[in-house]
Amino acid sequence: MSGENRTNLRPPLDIDAAGPEWPIQHADAILAINLIHISPWSATLGLMRHAGQILPSGAPLVLYGPFRRGGEALAPSNIAFDEDLRLRDPAWGIRDLEAVAAVAEAEGLILARVHDMPANNLTVIFRRR
Repeated sequence: MSGENRTNLRPPLDIDAAGPEWPIQHADAILAINLIHISPWSATLGLMRHAGQILPSGAPLVLYGPFRRGGEALAPSNIAFDEDLRLRDPAWGIRDLEAVAAVAEAEGLILARVHDMPANNLTVIFRRR
């Protein structure tokens, strides 16, 4: 299985999420793992903007990582992780899921599902309208 040629998958791309242009014009799906908490807010804004432009209707944008939810307190491990992130770069940090969803909605993406994952992470699925 590991040696098979996967013609339906492109290799990973080096993309500046916040950049004005991406090197692709279309994607069937976008997967971003541990991106938005270890990057400035401008990366989240860019990710949503570009996903809204290049995904077809119904296509998913899948995010994985830690989030704040509905004003609930973070788990102790995520409090420590958030503090560590902000010490490394004040523009980094665990994001509010509601704020991320609001930006996504403004770019034509609708929050479709949220799955609890191990280690206080979430898988969040948006779909293009």
